[in-house]
Amino acid sequence: MAWHLDGAAQAASRKIAGSAQSTGAGYAAGLLTWLLCASVFVVVKGTEDEIPPFTMSFTRLLLLLLLMLPLVHAHFAEMRALLRTRGLEVLSVGAIGMGLSQALMYLALHTTSATNVGIVSGMAPMITLVLARLVLGEAMTVWQGLGSLIAFGGIIAISVKGSLALLMGLQIGLGEILAFGAASMVAAYTVLMKRSQFPLPPLALLTLLIAGSVLSLFPLFLWEQATGKVMHLTITGIGAIFYAAIIGGGLMYSAYNWCIGILGPARAGTLIYSQIVFVTFFAWLFLGEQLFWYHYLGIALVAIGIVFVVTLGPKPVGESKNGSD
Repeated sequence: MAWHLDGAAQAASRKIAGSAQSTGAGYAAGLLTWLLCASVFVVVKGTEDEIPPFTMSFTRLLLLLLLMLPLVHAHFAEMRALLRTRGLEVLSVGAIGMGLSQALMYLALHTTSATNVGIVSGMAPMITLVLARLVLGEAMTVWQGLGSLIAFGGIIAISVKGSLALLMGLQIGLGEILAFGAASMVAAYTVLMKRSQFPLPPLALLTLLIAGSVLSLFPLFLWEQATGKVMHLTITGIGAIFYAAIIGGGLMYSAYNWCIGILGPARAGTLIYSQIVFVTFFAWLFLGEQLFWYHYLGIALVAIGIVFVVTLGPKPVGESKNGSD
C-alpha cells in the first residue's frame, strides 16, 4: 500500500505540474500550507499546559518520521545514495526549515512580546524575495515589492492592534533578533528547496528533511527535560501531537514543497502572509477571541498585497510553457 501511495503522489505531481492548471494548484498548495500551519498554532496553544514547546516540536516530528519510514522503504537505496553524496546538505535544509526556525521562534516568544515577534517574523516573505533574487536570479518587480509591503502593513496592523503608540514603542532586543533569525531561516528554506533540486521522490525527500529537523531539535528536547519541563499528557494532548505530526507536519510540508516547486520561492514565500489571516480566524472560531476593526484592516491589506504579487509579478518559470508558449 505504501508503494501505491508514493507512486500516486508522484504521478499526481507530474500530471499537475505539466498541466495548464499548475499555477493555480501551486497557489492552492501554498494557501493550504499556511491554513494548516495556523491550525497547528491553535492546537498547540490549546495544549500548552500539557506539552512544552520544544517537546511538542520534537515529538511531532519524530512521530512523523516513524510514520513516514514504512511509506518510503522502497526508496531506501536512493535515500542512502543521496545521504552519501549530499547528506549534510539535505539534513541541513531540513534542520533549517523545520527544526531550528521553530526553535528560534519559541525562544523569541519567551524573550519578547508576541506583538514584536509577529511584526519581525512577518518580514519572512520580503527576505525570501531578496534571497530569491540574489541566489536564484528570480526577477523581482516594483509591484512585487509594493505588494509585499502592503501585506506586511496588514501584519503590523493586527500585531499592534491598530495602535500607533504600540508600534512606535517597538524596541529591538534579543527577542527581536531571534525572531528575525527565524524569519530568515524560513526564507532560506524556501529558496534552498528550489535551488537544491534533490533527486528524490517527494515523500522520500520529505522523510530526509524531517530527519534533519529531528536531529536539530533533539538537544533542545533534552534541555527541556533536564530543566523539568516534561509532558503531562491527556487524551487531548495525545490527539494534538498526532494532529500536529500528520496534518500539520506531513501534509503541510508536502504542500509547501510542492508550492515552491511550482511557483518558485518569491511567490511561494509571499503566501506566508496569509498565515496570520488563518490564525485570526481560527482563534476567533475555536479559542473565542474577539475580532476588532484592526483585524479586518489587516486581513484586507494582506489580501491586497498578495493579489499585487500574484497578478503583477513575473510569471512562474513554467507558466508560459503551460500557456500560449
